[in-house]
Amino acid sequence: MTAAVAPRREAFAALRHADFRVYFVLGLVAMMADNVEHVITYWLIFERFHSAALAGFAVISHWAPFLLFGITFGALADRFDCRRIIQAGQGLFILASFSWAALFLTNTLEAWHAVILLIVHGLAGALWSPASQLFLYDVVGRDELQSAVRLNATSRNLGILFGPSVGSGLLIALGPANGLLVNCLLYVPLIAWLFITRYTGHMHHGAGRVPQAISLADAWQTLKDVSRQPVILSMVVLAGATSFLVGNAYQAQMPAFSADIPGAQGEVGYGVLLTASAAGAVAAGFSLEWSTWLRRASVLPALAMGVAWALAIAVFAFTRSYVLAVVALFIAGFLNLAFSSLAQTIVQLEAPPDRRGRVVGLFSMSQNGLRVGSGLVVGVVGAAVGIHASLGYAALVSLAICAALLLLARSPRVAFG
Repeated sequence: MTAAVAPRREAFAALRHADFRVYFVLGLVAMMADNVEHVITYWLIFERFHSAALAGFAVISHWAPFLLFGITFGALADRFDCRRIIQAGQGLFILASFSWAALFLTNTLEAWHAVILLIVHGLAGALWSPASQLFLYDVVGRDELQSAVRLNATSRNLGILFGPSVGSGLLIALGPANGLLVNCLLYVPLIAWLFITRYTGHMHHGAGRVPQAISLADAWQTLKDVSRQPVILSMVVLAGATSFLVGNAYQAQMPAFSADIPGAQGEVGYGVLLTASAAGAVAAGFSLEWSTWLRRASVLPALAMGVAWALAIAVFAFTRSYVLAVVALFIAGFLNLAFSSLAQTIVQLEAPPDRRGRVVGLFSMSQNGLRVGSGLVVGVVGAAVGIHASLGYAALVSLAICAALLLLARSPRVAFG
């Protein structure tokens, strides 16, 4: 089971493209702004409402739009200028931040306002995702796509890593409302630059606009098409299984893990655990650029790293050693970026050019949207059996699925690629 393209061998190949370098930096700033909004708005929700249900809805609303509209937003990316779609997504982020600030300043914030704004924020992220992937493909082409996808994921993880610090700083220095107003400005550079760049997501490399209607029937047809393409299907299953069973639900449970692990109690121990996986992902993004083996667009490395990632999550779930927990989270973050960026690349390379956005949207639906389920698997089940057991068993089921896919991929009786 192999994908059809051998990527370019140079490390950091995507950085040869000036437009990619700009998008890397401005995307990092925009992702940081996304996480700054999380920090401040979650604080607002806690201070104003003290509602665990609303805090839980904040997580669901962030991922549910990927699940519900992934293929539809991918179809939009197939059909329209991806620059304008990305700008629309950034505009929705600004609308959400500005509205939070206005409601807080006027002391009129109510729970139903929070629900709507959380949904708007989730829709912005889901709209941005498929268009961003098609834009990358257009800028760098097939040979350097994996480098672009991995570095773009690294950029997003850097934003996730820096966002909480910047958000906390703005919250302390300016207060929640003014902090959110400043945050609006962080989205502006990417919006402005997209008026300048010539890439639309459809200019080169077999991408082209298509006239198909955007409908439920079209989404169903995309699912049928993918079911007949085992390489893509295996990557969608890999992304979906790991997201549904584990996802990033353990991050929301990190205070409880911190309290249970000797040496991890307190703000410093909690902060180290919270940032370990993001640090691992950033390390992966840069170090994997030097790996020739991992620059092969093949499903075998992706599935093997999925197995290793699940094992690392299981170690974190069951260990009572602080040092081992930090190392396991770092390794898990490293491997998660590695296998997810490789899977994303394979899906793009194998997707039919006229339906690439839809297929990328399906992958986004699986990789991001199914994280909604991880809250139930880890959180709700954890309330009954304990979070260590729920996360550990979920990781072991993920490991079994990834191992089964790996064995299937190695079977000569199965025709992949």
